[in-house]
Amino acid sequence: MDKDLLGQIPMFRKSLLRRIPSRRVRVRVLRLERGSAMADGRMKAVVADGGSEEEEEEETVKLDLGLSLGSLVRAEGSSSRARRDWELVEDGERSDWSSNWDLSMGGSRFGDKYGPWSGWQGGIEEVFDVDGKGKELEDGNVFGLDGTEFGRDFHHKRAKVLDYNDASKYDATTSLGIESSALLPIDDQIGLQSSGIPFDDEITLGLCPMQSEIGIRKLSESDNGGEGGGNSGGRNVEDVEARMDLSDDLLHLVFSFLGLKDLCKASASCKQWQSAAMHEDFWKCLNFEKTQISPQNFEAICLRYPKATLVNLVGVDNSDVLVMDAMINLRRLDTLILGEGQLGDSFFHALTDCPALINLFIFDTSLGNGMQEITVNHERLLNLRIVKCRALRISVKCPQLQTLSLRRTGMAHAFLTCPLLQELDISSCHKLSDAGIRSAATACHSLELLDMSSCSCVSDETLREIAFACPNLSVLDASYCPNISLELVRLPMLTDLILHNCEGITSASMSAVAYSHMLKALQLDNCGLLTSVSLDLPHLQNISLVHCRKFVDLNLRSPVLSYIKVSNCSALHCISIVSNALQKLVLPKQESLATLSLQCYQLLEVDLSDCESLTNSICDVFSDGGGCPMLKSLVLDNCESLTMVGLRSSSLVSLSLVGCRAMTVLELSCPNLQKVNLDGCDHLERASFCPVGLGSLNLGICPKLAILQIEAPKMSVLELKGCGVLSHASINCPCLTSLDASFCRKFRDDSLSTTASSCPRIESLILSSCVSVGPDGLSSLHWLQYLTLLDLSYTFLMNLQPVFETCSQLEILKLSACKYLTDTSLDALYKEGALPALRELDLSYSSIGQSAISELLAACTNLVSLNLNGCGNMVELLWGTSNSHSSDMLVGDYSPNSEVMESDGESFRKPERLLETLNCTGCPNIKKVLIPPAAWCFHLSKLNLNLSTNLKEVDLACFNLSILNLSNCSSLEILRLDCPRLTNLQLLACSMLSEEALEAAVSQCNILETLNVHSCPKINAVYLAKLKVACPSLKRIQSSA
Repeated sequence: MDKDLLGQIPMFRKSLLRRIPSRRVRVRVLRLERGSAMADGRMKAVVADGGSEEEEEEETVKLDLGLSLGSLVRAEGSSSRARRDWELVEDGERSDWSSNWDLSMGGSRFGDKYGPWSGWQGGIEEVFDVDGKGKELEDGNVFGLDGTEFGRDFHHKRAKVLDYNDASKYDATTSLGIESSALLPIDDQIGLQSSGIPFDDEITLGLCPMQSEIGIRKLSESDNGGEGGGNSGGRNVEDVEARMDLSDDLLHLVFSFLGLKDLCKASASCKQWQSAAMHEDFWKCLNFEKTQISPQNFEAICLRYPKATLVNLVGVDNSDVLVMDAMINLRRLDTLILGEGQLGDSFFHALTDCPALINLFIFDTSLGNGMQEITVNHERLLNLRIVKCRALRISVKCPQLQTLSLRRTGMAHAFLTCPLLQELDISSCHKLSDAGIRSAATACHSLELLDMSSCSCVSDETLREIAFACPNLSVLDASYCPNISLELVRLPMLTDLILHNCEGITSASMSAVAYSHMLKALQLDNCGLLTSVSLDLPHLQNISLVHCRKFVDLNLRSPVLSYIKVSNCSALHCISIVSNALQKLVLPKQESLATLSLQCYQLLEVDLSDCESLTNSICDVFSDGGGCPMLKSLVLDNCESLTMVGLRSSSLVSLSLVGCRAMTVLELSCPNLQKVNLDGCDHLERASFCPVGLGSLNLGICPKLAILQIEAPKMSVLELKGCGVLSHASINCPCLTSLDASFCRKFRDDSLSTTASSCPRIESLILSSCVSVGPDGLSSLHWLQYLTLLDLSYTFLMNLQPVFETCSQLEILKLSACKYLTDTSLDALYKEGALPALRELDLSYSSIGQSAISELLAACTNLVSLNLNGCGNMVELLWGTSNSHSSDMLVGDYSPNSEVMESDGESFRKPERLLETLNCTGCPNIKKVLIPPAAWCFHLSKLNLNLSTNLKEVDLACFNLSILNLSNCSSLEILRLDCPRLTNLQLLACSMLSEEALEAAVSQCNILETLNVHSCPKINAVYLAKLKVACPSLKRIQSSA
């Protein structure tokens, strides 16, 4: 209920005074005791939930459930004075128009018991004189509304909201409330708190949500009304109507998702919402679980909704009283839920007065006085649950009853007269004796389901009598019954048998189980004495064997067996399964399992992880002809007894052998195999994949693998790195594009030649640390017409001529740490124009000399990235100062990016260099770096000279250089930079660099953003502050100052 509702009070008062008949009637209007004023005069509605603070609860006026639904009932304890305040004074009797105030949802008239205003408290505020004794109001509505009866607005179906233009004019001195002791709302509490707007006459009227029906009319004149009220001055309030376009059908749909508490809140908003919330569709199930509600309110609701079919009173105070009202007033009640209280004999005697009842649920309740028999007698009851209750004896006489649960009920005797009973649950009835169980169960000849788990006293004799008396018994749960062994028990119709933690169940008990030819599900978890199970049941679908510590042998034969759960059976040694329906078999951590026999023609997945005792014979089970023709996935992780794995399967798609450390030989002939995992197979010596459907293969680290044979028509990626002793490799993969043979130190020329001829589509070939590869192997690269990347790092090669002659499409060449290369090894690159497509060259830590490096820089203009890290023979980097003839070209090839020159009367052009990245990290002997504008390094963007400790002079003129790293160049003294696009300059630990040299260097760097001069002792903080002012583009300066 919000300010839109309370804002109707002035209009209600004016309409009331204008429409009162001539008869003078003295009406006493109550002032509600709660009246904390609000400074801004606005109306405020607060819904107080049960979890609010105690102080808030004291200040919040509680709104009763009945009021929220338009029903006003008398509250207990209301004073007689408050009740008399609404009596007519003149005639000493109630007014005739009081009938118009009938707001009870049950349709009862205004009276002593359900007087709508009887629960309100307060003092007399004002007296009206009403003329016209015996006359009705003009239209039957005391509020002066259009329409024929209160609570209906035939002109508008949508809510109207009053807009206050100047709410600050009103002094909030009154409030709306209801006596908290009498009004206990649904679902904890529903509180309503508001500040009122005083009338000119200081009139305060009690208002309930039903009064939200009051129509709002635009006021054009000042409020002068009220007999004896006086006039406090002209007050013009402009009312604005706001319509909510919610149809009744839409509201009905939205409210169908609300609970009773939310429906009560919504009903306090407006007439339309109240009408929608009061619809009987939402009140068919009266769920008052753990709700405080008074008997008067509950009875009023029952009267208002006599068609309710369900009542839930679990955790409700006085539920024994409320349930009697429900059974009397709700003639269609079919479901009754009670709990957490006490029910006397009167309740069970009154059950016959509720003829429609078919479901009765009672939880955690004391029945009777604990000293006498409780009788449940009903002709139409179908389902009865008495769970966790306390009673001495229980007698059930229900001829139509089908389901009965007495679980965890502490009774010594149970007498059942239920000829149609089909399901009986007496689990955990510890006080019920073996004879009591026998008497109760054998009395129900139609029984189909019996749950007597945790009834420790039940015996085989009782089971035999139950089997004889209940021939249709199909489901039996005898878990935690230590005295049963199923000796001579015959249950031919049994379909589900649950025997958890039955210490008396042994292998001999399986003969009784085998007699149940209709059995579909069998659960034998934690049967500690069970050693073997051998069953041939045509309908068995699933079986569970968990924590059977002495279980050794499992033999199952069933055409429809689809689920097997065997776990933590540490002694299990042999398994034999025959099934046409089993698709997945998971047997993890069966440490003793050594023999497995499967005839499962639909089996798709098998997981035998951590079965440490499995032998090599397991491979025959999963190969073609072994009984699993449809197998797709096989997991043999950590099967440490496997030494040779040989699989020939036309259906296998995925294979995992992770952690099979004892395996030395692997032979796979699986043409559809797409995934294999060999991580941790570090003792593998010989492997054959012929044929397989693998798209990629990573052998991981197999340091003992010497012989490898692969035939994979679809394979595109092969990684052999870590196979250090691989000497014989036959790789036939016509679609292979990437081969990584790093650290295969014994990979020889013949293996490389065979691989190159059978895999002509290789694009990336990594032979790093393949020290056995020589010129003969490199000559076979002429088969690889698509080769673009060749890595020969850490090899002993001296002659690269086979590479230059056969790999014309090569783009990336890596020769890192090739210690035996000489200056003449690269002559073909800068003298003969070999490898015209080469873009990236790595000569890190090689023995290449100064002259070869200079020639490379001058001649190989197509290089994009050059790596010279750790080249100890390089003493200087001088570009564009000599050997210019090697880079000159005829002017006929002129391009816009070349410079035209004349020499000896002929025109030439100097081509533009494409180099972008130059790395010279850790070159200990380099002393000078000079790249003048004549070098034409327009694309150079990154230069790294880190750790060049002897470098003294750097002079760069590079237009596009953006990153320059000179860190740890401890001898650097001269730094000249003409790099207008430099943004990052690293000068870490340049101990000889002065402030003057730094200032001269950065003066031409107009967009420099990052400068690192940490550990530069000659550069102080004061200078850096000036530098930042002089170079405004600097954003980050790293220094030790």
